[in-house]
Amino acid sequence: MYRIISGKWKAKRIVAPKNFEVRPTTNFAKEALFSMIEHRFDLQSVKVLDLFAGIGSIALEFASRYCPDVVAVEIHPKHTDFINTTAQDLELGLQVDVQKSDVFEWLKKKRYRGKSFDIIFADPPFQLPENKYKELIELILDNSLLTENGILILEHHSKMNINYPNISQTRKYGNVSFSFIENSIKP
Repeated sequence: MYRIISGKWKAKRIVAPKNFEVRPTTNFAKEALFSMIEHRFDLQSVKVLDLFAGIGSIALEFASRYCPDVVAVEIHPKHTDFINTTAQDLELGLQVDVQKSDVFEWLKKKRYRGKSFDIIFADPPFQLPENKYKELIELILDNSLLTENGILILEHHSKMNINYPNISQTRKYGNVSFSFIENSIKP
C-alpha cells in the first residue's frame, strides 16, 4: 500500500493486490523527492517518464500533481493493468500513458523518437547489477530522451554506489537513495 502525497488525490491510499512483488518508493522518500522536484519544476508543464513503474506510485503522484504528460513503462502485465485501472478510477487516465515493455528494450527501440522528457524517474529492481545502471543512463542520454535542462533520477539501494560522471548528487533516505543526473552536465 502507498498513498498519494499531494495534488488532486492528496492522502488517497492505493492498495495493490497482495500477490504483486513490488517495492514502491516509501512515502517518506517520495515526499522528500517531490519537495526537491517542485522547487525546480512547474509540474503543470513538464513531461515525465517513469521507468520500471511497478504499481504506479511515482507516475500517479506526478499525475495527481497535474502533470499533463506522464509515460509509465513496466514489463509486468498485471502491474500495467493495475496502473491503468487506478488511473481511470482516479480520473487521471488521459494524463498517464502506460507502456507494457521491458525498459531496456523500450529504450533501445526509441519508442518515443523525437519526444523528450523534463523528468525521467527510474526505479529498477534493487538486484540490478551496477553495469546495467550505466547502460540505462547511456540509453537515456544517447537517445536524447532528456530535455536540455531535464533531470534523470535513479532510485537505488543505499548500499550501492553508482559511479557515473554525470551524477550531480545523491540523497539517502534510509535504505533508498536517489542519484540525480542533470542533462546540462557532460561526462
